[in-house]
Amino acid sequence: MFRLLGPALFIVATGLIVLSAISARLFWLQLLWTALGLAVVWFFWQVDWRAGLNNRYLIWGIYLLAVGLMALAFFTSPLIRNTRSWIVVGPLTFQPVELAKIGLILLYAHYFSRRHLAIARWSNIFTSFFLFAIPAGITLFLPDMGSGLILFGIWFGFLLISGLPRNRLAVALAVFALAAAIGWQFVLADYQKERILGLFYPEENTLTVNYSVIQSKIAIGSAGFWGKGYGQGTQTQLGFLTEPANDFILAALIEEWGILAGLATIGAFLVLCFRILRIGYLGQRNFEKFLCLGVAIVMGLQFAVNAGSTLGLLPVIGVTFPFLSYGGSSLLTDFFLLAIIISIAKRT
Repeated sequence: MFRLLGPALFIVATGLIVLSAISARLFWLQLLWTALGLAVVWFFWQVDWRAGLNNRYLIWGIYLLAVGLMALAFFTSPLIRNTRSWIVVGPLTFQPVELAKIGLILLYAHYFSRRHLAIARWSNIFTSFFLFAIPAGITLFLPDMGSGLILFGIWFGFLLISGLPRNRLAVALAVFALAAAIGWQFVLADYQKERILGLFYPEENTLTVNYSVIQSKIAIGSAGFWGKGYGQGTQTQLGFLTEPANDFILAALIEEWGILAGLATIGAFLVLCFRILRIGYLGQRNFEKFLCLGVAIVMGLQFAVNAGSTLGLLPVIGVTFPFLSYGGSSLLTDFFLLAIIISIAKRT
């Protein structure tokens, strides 16, 4: 249990330290979500989940509930951070797309574990694409391009690990490219297009689209090996670094605690992913193997996009760093997925 939970708690503790220097309110809220996440881990450790999560009706129920809540958010959510991705209940907010990630991973693990020998059939490929396209299509209208990209990564990652032939893989990419072209032309907002184009022209729009990335690079470049010290990061504490608790928390961490702390956090995350993959390799059933691979895919992709945008290698599209970034919905999702993997490890 602690071989998995240990690296995750190290990352969470690192994030809490960064948040405590940014906002006491965010620190206490994140601590509360951490406690709830640990309760989820304890529950899955005590209860044999296999009979429930192998139930196709429950899996479909989670998936359809997530899709329904995403649609509800589109029609009822206030505009928060330029999107309508949130369900608001009093003082609490919840992102249903996080539930969609869980539902899609469970659904694909169930789907591909029973069809991986026949995945080359066009019917199976297009059915799997349709399952991803429904929630991903809703994210485009919210708009939430980052979550849509993560959902695509889940689908495409499962295709890769299922042993899909290259010609079928090329067709799958062509279908997505066509959908992406249509989305660019008719769905994406102008500011989202500017973020993507800003990646290729970093010297332009330095006070608008590329401002956040420039400040992130300044924070990282001025940190040195040991950093500037707790609460001493100029870009973070003076407000130059935008979203230091979410999208750019890695830059805030490195600025105050140095490159060494950043590498240690990334190293802990890589260890966590490696151990998840190893558990999948040792899994007794295909469902468990695909489930572990799916969790590693979604966490690895979120890390790559978050770190890449922090360094200016990828567009800034609002993707969190697993276990590190502030956010109740994303943190509970991370702990829920980790709890499933810990339960698999216990029974492997």
